[in-house]
Amino acid sequence: MDARAPKPPDLDALKQRLVDALGAKAVIDDADGMAPFLEEQRGRYEGAAPFVVRPATTEEVATTVTLCREAGVPIVPQGGNTGLVAGGIPFAEDGAVLLSLGRMNRIRKVDATDYSITVEAGCILSQVQEAAAEAKRLFPLSLGAEGSCQIGGNLSTNAGGVHVLRYGNARDLVLGLEVVLPDGRIWDGLRALRKDNTGYALKHLFVGAEGTLGIITAACLKLFPRPAETEVAFVAVHDPAAAVELLGRARAATGDRVNAFELIPRIGLDFALKHVEGIEDPLTEASEWYVLIELASGRADGSLRESLEEFLAAAIEDGLVSDAALAANERQATAFWAIREGIVEAQKFEGGSIKHDVSVAVSKTPEFIARATALVKEMVPGVRPVPFGHVGDGNIHFNLSQPEDAEREAYLARWKEVNEAVHELVVEMGGSISAEHGIGYLKREENARFKSEVEMDLMRAVKQALDPEGLMNPGKVIKP
Repeated sequence: MDARAPKPPDLDALKQRLVDALGAKAVIDDADGMAPFLEEQRGRYEGAAPFVVRPATTEEVATTVTLCREAGVPIVPQGGNTGLVAGGIPFAEDGAVLLSLGRMNRIRKVDATDYSITVEAGCILSQVQEAAAEAKRLFPLSLGAEGSCQIGGNLSTNAGGVHVLRYGNARDLVLGLEVVLPDGRIWDGLRALRKDNTGYALKHLFVGAEGTLGIITAACLKLFPRPAETEVAFVAVHDPAAAVELLGRARAATGDRVNAFELIPRIGLDFALKHVEGIEDPLTEASEWYVLIELASGRADGSLRESLEEFLAAAIEDGLVSDAALAANERQATAFWAIREGIVEAQKFEGGSIKHDVSVAVSKTPEFIARATALVKEMVPGVRPVPFGHVGDGNIHFNLSQPEDAEREAYLARWKEVNEAVHELVVEMGGSISAEHGIGYLKREENARFKSEVEMDLMRAVKQALDPEGLMNPGKVIKP
C-alpha cells in the first residue's frame, strides 16, 4: 500500500459522532430504511451511501456538515427525491453521506400583511400552498409532484411548473434564504425585504445550485392575493403557431391575467384516454393540437368569463381555433387539468421514453417542434414524439415514446445520441437544454459541452470559492 495515499475516512467513527450529536433516530444505516432515499425516480441510476442523516433543525444540519467536513466525507443533500436528473442521488464512487431534509418541515411564519411566508426546506410544496391559503393568500408555485416534492429541492433546482408565465420560476418567489455553508457556518439571510441594494444578491447563488454550494434550510417566500375568479378552457388549435398567436391574444384581451397556457398534442391526449382512469375528451371532434388555458382575476364579477368567451369567439372566426370547451365549474376545471397531468403518467405505459426538458423563445416554439420532430423521425423511424408543456414560457417537454414494434432497452440505449441531436438544435435556436429540471448528474456533460468556456470558468470559480474541498453534492452540475 502506498504510504502517501490519503487515509480513507473512518465512516463508522463519523456515524457514531453523528448519533451522539443528533440522536439515533437521525441516522439510518439499514438497507430497507435507506432504500427510499437511494431509489432514483426513473430507475435509471442506482444510489449508494454508507448511511442517511436526517437532521431536524438548522443547527443539526450545521453540525452534520461540520462533522462530515472534519472526516473528509462528502454530502449529498436531498429533498423529496422527486428530481428527474439524479441531482439528489449519491453514487458509490463518491463515498458520500446522504442528508435528507424531510424532518425540517415547519412553517415558521406567515405574514399576510407583508405577503410573505417563512418555511423550512423539508416542507412539502402542497403544505406551503395550504398554509398560504389558510391566510387567504396564494403561493403560486405548482407542479405535478407538489404532493411529495419539498420546497428546499424546488428552490435548489429553480423549479418552474405551470404558473411561470404569470409568477415566474422558483427564483422569482424568493425573498430570503437560510443556508448552511460547506464549512458548517449558517448564513441567515431570511429577510422579507423587497428592496435590498447592499451588494451581491447572495440568495441567487444557492437557488438553482442543486446543493453544490450549500444546503438551503429555510426560505422566506413571496405570497400573492388569492384569485376571486378563475376560468379554465380546453381549446382545439390548428397547430403550435396558432397556439402562440392565441397566447398573445389571451394576454392582451384579459389584461395579462393568463395564469397558465399549456400545449397538448393529440397523441398525448390519446395516451391519457387509453391509460389513465377518469380521463375524458372534452371536445366532440379530434384535433391535432390543443391548449389548456387558465385565467385568474381578483374580481369575481364575471368579466373574466366574458373576456375569455369574446377572445375565443374572435379566434374561431379568424380560424385560429376550431373548437373550445369552457369549464362550467371547479370539477370540470379539475378534469381539464387532469388531462395535462395524465399525459405524464400515460407515457410510462407506451414503452421507453427519451425525454427532453428544453426551452426556446416563445415565438420559436412552433419552429422548434417542427424541426425537432423531423429530426428525430429521421433518426428513429417510427418514433412517436409527444411535445407538450408550458408553451406560455417556451418550455417544451419534448418526449419521445418508442416505436410500437421496438425493443425497450435497445431504444433507450439511444438516449444519449438522441439527446445530443435535439440539444444541438435547441442551442442553435438560442435555447436551453434544461428549462426547469436542473442539470444534476444526467445533463452534466451536456451542460459543459454547450456552455461557453467563460460561463463554465465562472461556475467553477464560484464552486471553488464556496466549496474548495468539493464536499457538497460532488459530481453534480459541474464535473470535478
